[in-house]
Amino acid sequence: MEKKPLDSLISKNGLWVSRNGHLHGIRSCEASQKNLRITMDCGEVIKVRNSRSSRAARSLRNHKFRKPCKRCRVPEEKVKEFSAKVSKNEVKVTVRTVPSSQFNSYRNDTRTSEIPDMPAPVKNSPQQQAGPTKASLTTDPGNPVLEQTKPAAAQTFVPQPRTHRPKVKKAANHSFQKPVKPVKAEFTQSQKNRILSLLGPGEMVSFSKEKRSFAELESALMSQRKKDIREMYENSRENLLGKLERTITEFFVDMGFLEVKSPILIPFEYMERMGVGEDKKLSEQIFRVGDNMCLRPMLAPGLYNHLRKFDNVLPDPVRIFEIGPCYRKESDGNSHLEEFTMLNFCQMGSRCTKEELEFLIGEFLDFLGIEYEIVPDSCMVYGATMDVMYKNMELSSAVVGPIPMDMDWGIDKPWIGAGFGLERLLKAKHNYKNIKRAARSESYYNGICTTL
Repeated sequence: MEKKPLDSLISKNGLWVSRNGHLHGIRSCEASQKNLRITMDCGEVIKVRNSRSSRAARSLRNHKFRKPCKRCRVPEEKVKEFSAKVSKNEVKVTVRTVPSSQFNSYRNDTRTSEIPDMPAPVKNSPQQQAGPTKASLTTDPGNPVLEQTKPAAAQTFVPQPRTHRPKVKKAANHSFQKPVKPVKAEFTQSQKNRILSLLGPGEMVSFSKEKRSFAELESALMSQRKKDIREMYENSRENLLGKLERTITEFFVDMGFLEVKSPILIPFEYMERMGVGEDKKLSEQIFRVGDNMCLRPMLAPGLYNHLRKFDNVLPDPVRIFEIGPCYRKESDGNSHLEEFTMLNFCQMGSRCTKEELEFLIGEFLDFLGIEYEIVPDSCMVYGATMDVMYKNMELSSAVVGPIPMDMDWGIDKPWIGAGFGLERLLKAKHNYKNIKRAARSESYYNGICTTL
């Protein structure tokens, strides 16, 4: 019989057997990816691994204990019910465990299974292939193709000879001819895509009303883009993504946050601690490097490690932030990139409230001059979150801790934090239609097309 993990046994019995054999009632149990935090009815709190073969798991599975805890006051009926349950040796039900590889092979078999042969299409009969009806055959004897398909009865018809009259050509009356309309410029889809890529921020074009040809319109836009790039070189010479990163760094340093830099190549075990294991759909977005490493899809693992190490070093509250590249196999769209730049800031210790988090978000976006709206939401990794929206685009996801996974990182204090995508901040600030104009790119510079 398959051994159930500790959280399943606790959920089933609602009891806990301590090392000294005392039977406790359970007030609450919080589960993370690998650990459990259990609060007894007597007030005792313990942290254990969610194991299948630990001493506690064996005691709960075999219903072994010395005596009930006096302070927990476990009901006598519940104690008798726990004692009367049969042990694992007396269970007669056999549970068969199917390995995951068998599920994968079954899924592949169903995908590649052959489609049953369809019946062959019925060919048209000679009567259907003949085309014209009998009446049309008898009234058009001059068509040699039709004469070959005439029925026998129709061949007895002999047409009367026709007298040919000379045709008289009429003089053309040019005074009644319609005026010729100018040809309207038409664009193929590839030409439309090219024109749209050449448009600058805030520019628009109506293909249905455009009178210039594709070559004329492309030439005019290319000349304007070359002029824009020369003006950038003469005036600023700063990349907007790099400039935004420097501006944000200056803002958070002035606010009392410590800047940190974490590795880009991280162990995949970090993602398992974040609740993104190989069995989760979100893991399909991760770029794996070998068997045990991956490119980080988020900054949270590195920030967790820094918070734990700085807890007893920095003054309360601990304030840190990081700006760096992340990688995800995102779907194509106007707001998604596979390589993007993230900002994460967090505060741990005192004043970690929802109001403090909203204040920090407001100060930051007001500093950048971006309008926003905060709406409640939830996600698989953090649970309840607050989304920071600009129109219909999500700028950030913010969290008020603690959350259950904190114990896997050695964090036991309240915290608040938020993560922003810098490319989305640029898209909102400069009204880009496509986020690729704000990204690391060889096709765009500061939102201007460079394929000229």
